[in-house]
Amino acid sequence: MKLPHERFDYSALPQREALKLPNGARMAVYVMVNIEEWDIQRPIAREYVPSPAGVTTVPNIPNWAWHEYGMRVGIWRIIDALEKRKIKASASINARVCEGAGEPVARAIRDLGWDFMGHGYAQAAMHVVEDQREVIQKSFDVLKAYTGKAPKGWLGPGLHETLDTLDYLSETGFQYVCDWPMDEHPFEMQTASGSITAMPYSFELSDLPMMVVHAYDSDTWLKRTIDQFDRLYEEGAVSPRIMSMGVHPYIMGVPHRIKYFEAAFDHMLKQKDVWFASADEIYDWYKGESD
Repeated sequence: MKLPHERFDYSALPQREALKLPNGARMAVYVMVNIEEWDIQRPIAREYVPSPAGVTTVPNIPNWAWHEYGMRVGIWRIIDALEKRKIKASASINARVCEGAGEPVARAIRDLGWDFMGHGYAQAAMHVVEDQREVIQKSFDVLKAYTGKAPKGWLGPGLHETLDTLDYLSETGFQYVCDWPMDEHPFEMQTASGSITAMPYSFELSDLPMMVVHAYDSDTWLKRTIDQFDRLYEEGAVSPRIMSMGVHPYIMGVPHRIKYFEAAFDHMLKQKDVWFASADEIYDWYKGESD
């Protein structure tokens, strides 16, 4: 077990050498779509409709169905929005989706050429699984068998890790993680099996905290996304930056929000020198630059 600053050094962004993104881009943008399959026989961690009197209910029908809506309806709106704009996403996916009722969703995004990132086997934080090393290995093996290539990236369910998770991820073969939202550049963290890369990620642009936890109006997500993009684009003229957007089909894929998702990309696509890439592509570029 290692504490964070035993794994990486402090680094002040203004004191670093500026990144050189492909084709002179001022910034890179990647979108991560979280594909999740929840177990109706277990408590649902994320409730939009609170259980009566705060009692934990199993089965939790309305909140399970809320997530299932994303698999049946919402994901297809998100796919359509991205395809119309010729943008490929990265799918942070529970590996069990590839084996169960949600497999048609996994098949569709595989056919589109999206990256598959580990997101646990089933939707559960690493703190509560019986054997997280086994869960990480199973997730890796299922995604590799399903897609035909080893997954590179990992986003923990809820972004949560224990202090040992990085060691297990690295020894399994994962090469980068998105659970450490503390920079706008990639950086290296040390594990018992060598280094693993932390990719820039912003949970302040994630639809789950904004729309569900903090209950902002839907247009707040659009305004915040545009404000973040515009500032990073401005600063990117001096030191290029990387911006992430994390969304969930059951949140951003609903009829009253999808137009804000589309509008964000329409705004960004108007600017020159922006590299719209997958997380794997950004990782590959970074490793090529740093080797």
